[in-house]
Amino acid sequence: MAGAINATDASKRYAVVTGGNKGIGFEICRQLACDGVTVILTARNEHKGTEAVEKLRGLGLSDHVLFHRVDVTDASTLSSLVHFVNTNFGRLDILVNNAGVIGLVANESALKTPEERLLNMMGAISHNYELSAECIEINYYGSKRMTEAFLPLLQQSKSPRIVYVTSGWSKLENIPNEWAKGVLNNVESPPEKLDEVVNKFLEDLKNGSSKEKEWPSRMSAYVVSKAAMNAHARITAHKYPSLQVNCVDPGYVKTDINFNTGKITANEGAQNIVRVALQPEDGPSGLFFDCNKIVAF
Repeated sequence: MAGAINATDASKRYAVVTGGNKGIGFEICRQLACDGVTVILTARNEHKGTEAVEKLRGLGLSDHVLFHRVDVTDASTLSSLVHFVNTNFGRLDILVNNAGVIGLVANESALKTPEERLLNMMGAISHNYELSAECIEINYYGSKRMTEAFLPLLQQSKSPRIVYVTSGWSKLENIPNEWAKGVLNNVESPPEKLDEVVNKFLEDLKNGSSKEKEWPSRMSAYVVSKAAMNAHARITAHKYPSLQVNCVDPGYVKTDINFNTGKITANEGAQNIVRVALQPEDGPSGLFFDCNKIVAF
């Protein structure tokens, strides 16, 4: 962990960003810090996270960034982070659930260009169970754990915000399974019903019955994990009206996850997320932002 910034100030804002060491996450940290927010950049790799913070400090942001290791699949690292934020700041104003994986792997040796590797992944019919389970664990359960762990500290803020970084692939129109779609579209679904959806998906995947049970055929784990994440965001927004809780698709950003085949830069994508994170106090909640447009889930 890089050196702490100790003095708590009622006029300051404090943010936690997961997956902040590169790509969109790094840019979210930079842009929030440039706006005067004190940012705790988190990453599961301590060396990469520390390097990212040093890079930001080299840009003149020493007073606004620090690092704390977090693996969103490891409850002990999350407890350590919550303790750190509580001890140093007593509250959290902004939580950005950005950490995520795609849950697929391309055959690198057979495909030469980034575009070929991406199309190979997107069109994959046979999905690796272990990678799919990891995708669900990080994208859905990871963001859920972060939100639930920080709710008490967010409720100490005068203007708390949670932003879930999502994808256009997560829209419910991409899930043919009507039962799953119904659960994920109900803001009053109990949290355990969301767990039931992702567990049923993994069970059907393991049994080889994904097609028969009408789960997505393309990028299935990514689609289901992000749709479940969105559902958790909507349920949280409904349950806690004093919080601003929104999902943001930053756009098709050039990142490692898509072999840098995106159409916009990480800087541009992060702007769409930071805009929502820094909405006015009367800003909307429980919405899906596609870049800067509000769309249906």
